[in-house]
Order: sequence, then C-alpha cells, then structure tokens
Amino acid sequence: MLFEDLSLSKSIQKAVFEEGYIEATPIQEQSIPIVLAGRDLIGCAQTGTGKTAAFAIPIIHQLHRIVGSSNKKKQIRALVVTPTRELAVQIGQNFDNYGKYTNLTQLTIFGGVSQIPQVDQLRKGVDILIATPGRLLDLHKQGYIDLDHLHTLVLDEADQMLDMGFVNDVKKIVKLTPDNRQTLLFSATMPIAIRELAEMFLKDPATVTVSPVSSTAEKVEQRIYFVDKTEKRNLLYHLIRNEKLSDVLVFSRTKHGADNVVKALRKKGVAAEAIHGDKSQTARQRVLDAFKNKEVGVLVATDIAARGIDIDLLPYVVNFDLPNVPETYVHRIGRTGRAGSTGIAISFCSKDEAPYWKDIQKLIQVEVQTISDHPYPWHEGSPEAEAAPPKNSNRSGGAHKSRKSTTSKQNKKRWY
Repeated sequence: MLFEDLSLSKSIQKAVFEEGYIEATPIQEQSIPIVLAGRDLIGCAQTGTGKTAAFAIPIIHQLHRIVGSSNKKKQIRALVVTPTRELAVQIGQNFDNYGKYTNLTQLTIFGGVSQIPQVDQLRKGVDILIATPGRLLDLHKQGYIDLDHLHTLVLDEADQMLDMGFVNDVKKIVKLTPDNRQTLLFSATMPIAIRELAEMFLKDPATVTVSPVSSTAEKVEQRIYFVDKTEKRNLLYHLIRNEKLSDVLVFSRTKHGADNVVKALRKKGVAAEAIHGDKSQTARQRVLDAFKNKEVGVLVATDIAARGIDIDLLPYVVNFDLPNVPETYVHRIGRTGRAGSTGIAISFCSKDEAPYWKDIQKLIQVEVQTISDHPYPWHEGSPEAEAAPPKNSNRSGGAHKSRKSTTSKQNKKRWY
C-alpha cells in the first residue's frame, strides 16, 4: 500500500515523502488505519520493520486535526513511554521529521541529564511527550507533567521494559492517564507477561503481527557450537581470526560479562568495545559511531543496550551467552540479514545453557547447523550432551564446508 492511499493529511504526506517513504511496510499498512480509527492496538514487530512510523504518523495526523492552528496553551495529548534514552531520542527525531509541516511540538525526556531544560519546555507546553519511565514519574511527582488531557498512550518495547524491571513504573504511569485514552502497545516479543499486561490496560484491542515471531530466524543462516563454558572467549577469538569475521555484534547476558569479553579480545589484538547500561550516553554514542565507521570490528552488547542500536547490513551476530527467553534469541539474530542481505548468526551453548537451547529450538522450528569440529567442544559422556543434535549428519554450509557438522530437528509443538 502506498502512503498516499492511507488518507493522511497533505502536510504529513509531504513530510513522509521527503523522508523517502513511498510504500508502507506491513506493520505500517496494518496499524495506521487501526490507530486512525481510534482503536487500541497490540503490535508485535521486530526492530527494523518501521514500527515507530506505524504509531507516530497516525498520532500526528489525529493531533493535527484536534489541535489545528490553535494558539491556546499546549497540553500533552500523546505520551510515548520507552525503556532507554537511545530509543527515546530516536522516536523524538521521528516525530520531528513526520510532523515538521504541522504546528505540533514534541519533547523527549530521560534521566541522566539535567532536568532544567526539560522542565522549561514543559512549562511552555508540548503536544507530544516521549519519555523513559523514571524521569516521567519523577517530573510528574514534582508537578511538571499533567496527563489529564492525554488522548493516546504508547507503550513501546514493552517486553524490554519488563526485562528492565519497569513493570511497576508502567502500571503507575497508566494510572495517571484518563480511562478513555487510546492505548497502543508494541513489543518485539509476546511472552505471557506482555499478554497479561495488555489484558490489564487495553480495551478490545486489535492485534497486528507482522509475521510469526520465529520468521526472522528462518531468514538467517544459523550455527550452533556446543562449547565448554570456560572456553567461550577462546572460541570467539578462534572464529574471528580463522573465519576473518568483522562487523560482529556479540551478545552478552551481563554487563560484567561484556567487559570481560572485550578485555580478552583486546589482549589478543582484536579491536573490540562494549556497550551497556553502565556506560554514559556520550561513551555509548562514541562506541557506536566507532563500530559504524569500522574503527572497531567487534561490538559486545547486552540486550538492553542493543535495543538502541540501529545498524544496517550487519553480517554477523554472535550469541556469546544464550538468552533464557527464546523470543530474545529471535530478536537478537534478526539484527542480521536485513533488507535482502545475507546474515549469519552464531551461538555458543555451554552445558548449563542446554535447557535454553531446547526452548529456542521449540520456538524457531528450523534446522540449525551444528558445528562439531572445533577446538573447544563439550566433554563427552555428560548427561547434558543429550541436548546436542545427533552426530550422524554431514550437512555443512558457507565457510564450514570442510567441517563435520550436524543438524538438529526441532520439536514441532508451537510456542503459542
């Protein structure tokens, strides 16, 4: 569907066209009419699907009609709650771009910086507020934020907000908003906790799922290495050097683990940097710029920090630690193989992570290439080794054609 067929105002169409948007993505095509109709919405979409435009564009259209050219003091009519400052900034930039030919104003607020400029702007009045939960509640408690006139509430990256421990903050925020609001909930994954949250806060919502949550996994070449836990760093270095990997995004479960991986790689001469919540906004941006400019070949990130990363044409993703939530695996590897480019996802599985891998297999339901011929395998004879696929297959692919490899077949029971 073309954007010109979505019944948007001419000012928004002009801005969208200047951004290079001609044809709506699936999440935009399905979501925009629902939002324009005033319905609550649950959107399940991965990063890179055009999700922000799916809610920002119709919100701007609605508010432009409501506010018009009024000179009255602006009230907060739309609130977008998102877990990290990086995401908040990106969303704010999108609202600026799509609404530049309207008289709507937006403000992005987050912690870690002085509140004075944010308070000054709030006093002047804004139509659209993008906020992280902590700063939002703090400024509301101080009396600077009034949500009584709110028309639309957006809970973005809901699964990540739960992972970061914001669930109680989200509940407090929702209670501050009018009962007759429109609520839009977007999440990359849909675990049970998110569905319960949706049932609690949304009224008769429409549901838009761009594609089954496992579909991204089907488009990426996946490889699994069963490796002793203490040898993971050695295996990572082995692959980087022997396979000549570059532009690699490595996922670590913890901030401390990410720092240790970087330290080990640097000792062996690999240009690596870490990005996680303990680093300042300036430091994170510096690291990300260095990675995008290919000054750093390996970026090690936690899931929380990675949500604010937007990198095109990423060839390699490495799951140094397997996630304990299977949907997170799909989200991680979905960062490679975008826009028709090839992508390879490499995962390390230690003995204690065997249950995680079984859960991931049940979810993705695709064949994953097991690389068994490497220097750091599990010790044979352990009960956990049963999690490894049978070693009677000679399947191989890509750079591993000379290796022994096996393929695991997944249980056909659907996660949902």
